[in-house]
Amino acid sequence: MHGYDLRKRLRGNFGLLSSLSFGSLYPALARLEAAGAVREVPSEGRSPDAALTGAWTFTHSGSIAGERAAFRARLASRRAAPSRSGGGTRGRRVYELTPRGDELFHRLLGTEDPKPDDGRGFELRWAFARYLSPEDRLSLLQHRRAQLLATREGSRRAVESPWRPLDRYQRSLVEHANEATEHDLTWIDRLIASERAVLMEASALEPRVPPFPAGEVAPAISNTSSAQALPALKTAAKERKAL
Repeated sequence: MHGYDLRKRLRGNFGLLSSLSFGSLYPALARLEAAGAVREVPSEGRSPDAALTGAWTFTHSGSIAGERAAFRARLASRRAAPSRSGGGTRGRRVYELTPRGDELFHRLLGTEDPKPDDGRGFELRWAFARYLSPEDRLSLLQHRRAQLLATREGSRRAVESPWRPLDRYQRSLVEHANEATEHDLTWIDRLIASERAVLMEASALEPRVPPFPAGEVAPAISNTSSAQALPALKTAAKERKAL
């Protein structure tokens, strides 16, 4: 999809990205395109060469001023495109994910740890948790649980031993934060229990390795008494000798 639709989808589906602006989105797309993670899909009436000519000016310095300048230049180019081409939407660049981008997505999702106390980072990763293995999902949840426990302990200290007396309004805010943390912990504990159940179910479905190598005495006689097993052992010995 093109940048406008991408921004609309991200803002609509993820409350965490409700403030996403074009000034952040288009420079990010430019960085991903320069890294080979996304590429433009040639549209009707626009050749790949033309797409390259109209590409973003990418600043490797990563400065905000440079990205804003590049955004203004690109925006001016897009506004002028309809009058030059005679089409209203032909000037829009449509992007798609490349194999390298797919690899980058899975690597970042599986290896990047959210910053301490960064609930936003955790929630954004959890939105894509279906791409993680059950073990990685459980690890992510346990990491977030440890963060919440630390937050709860800090909030309790703020109430019990404040560095200065709290009035009833300030205390109400701290109590509200504590209640929110407790609610999140309850939610995380339910998710952890669910992921552990998935792991246990997967473990139960794994094929079990037979206790005896092929060619040895069948396991069926392993639980019998020695007296009962003796005839079976003799029979097995005769069969092996005949072979």
